[in-house]
Amino acid sequence: MLISEANGSICQLYKVYKASRESLDYIKQRTVHMPRPQPHTKIENVVASVILNQRLDLDEIAATMPNVEFDPEQFPGLVYRLKKPKTATLIFNSGKMVCTGAKSEKEAKRAVHKIVKNIKEAGIEITGKPIIVVQNIVASASLGAELNLELAAMKLENTLYEPEQFPGLIYRMRDPKVVILLFGSGKLVITGAKFEPQIDEAAEKVMERLLQLGVMRIPEGEDWAVPEERPKKPARREVVVEEEDDESDDD
Repeated sequence: MLISEANGSICQLYKVYKASRESLDYIKQRTVHMPRPQPHTKIENVVASVILNQRLDLDEIAATMPNVEFDPEQFPGLVYRLKKPKTATLIFNSGKMVCTGAKSEKEAKRAVHKIVKNIKEAGIEITGKPIIVVQNIVASASLGAELNLELAAMKLENTLYEPEQFPGLIYRMRDPKVVILLFGSGKLVITGAKFEPQIDEAAEKVMERLLQLGVMRIPEGEDWAVPEERPKKPARREVVVEEEDDESDDD
């Protein structure tokens, strides 16, 4: 009797074991071992500062140039808008400018040179070449998977997360030196970059870090392997954009 009951228990255990193995094999077959997708990034705004090394008469520019706004009682700078590339540039009587709205470093440079050319053609003398330096690049990005922000706030260094005040997690990355806003949807906003390549570098690094910490909700049926740590790239040197020939575009 005891032997018969023992044999029955063994048979039941074997059936459970077999069913578990079959379920595990099925899960393995359903899991797609694929390389991790690259984050998709898009530059939203490039802010560049400009120095002309001479003073400007904003009243004269406002009186002779189209597409400008100047109300010194409200704001000391003149706003010069271009349709192509679509930008807005603040011009001050000190000869300094701030160009915003460009979608690339090249667009920002083109906008500044076009404005300088138009001012010259209006009969206003500008003697030197503009010195253009990119101060900030803002970009959006998507990681392709949702994030557990509460877990990320506990595991990720240099973060600030106060969901009652703001729905995103603020992450200050040291290399490259940028600030990243992370949202539960897997969307990002990257700001503080000085060079376009830093945007993709920051997005790839934060994605790799989040995968290592296990805070990304990988789509069901997929298996994203975390690649080995890449060798550290040499630091980039700041480059002042030189002047190039202006392309003929309508204002």
